[in-house]
Amino acid sequence: MPLDLKLPDAAASEALGASLAAGVTPGRVLHLRGDLGAGKTTVVRGVLRALGHEGKVKSPTYTLVEPYVVEPNGLSRLHLYHFDFFRLKDAAEWTSSGFRDYFGPHAACLVEWPERVGSALGAPDLELRLEIAPVGRRALLTSHTPAGEAWLSSLRLPS
Repeated sequence: MPLDLKLPDAAASEALGASLAAGVTPGRVLHLRGDLGAGKTTVVRGVLRALGHEGKVKSPTYTLVEPYVVEPNGLSRLHLYHFDFFRLKDAAEWTSSGFRDYFGPHAACLVEWPERVGSALGAPDLELRLEIAPVGRRALLTSHTPAGEAWLSSLRLPS
């Protein structure tokens, strides 16, 4: 059953990202769905800030992927890839791009617009659907794997 949250403003969206950061480990995949302007990149910014990234976080709409190497708690390096497939025309473009090599046990992948790739991506561990609400956003989190279920159950959300 999805976790249904109200996000009254951008700060709440970033806080959700910060909460998600605790479950970001190599091999994990998060799909972010929602209309343009729903706050997908804002959530990713919250994830990256919580993992210690201090630089700019932008949507990779034109580059398709932004790589990050972060050192959560200064312990070990985490390779994280932030994808935005909005500009892809079909799954064939994804297949020919070589992006499949980014997904595996060595890296965490956060994917905006996964529907542009169709079934080629497979099920994520966790899916976040953002909807524009009369006030702020509505967030629906759904796990699709045992790792996603553990990730979802580990969230520490502000009250």
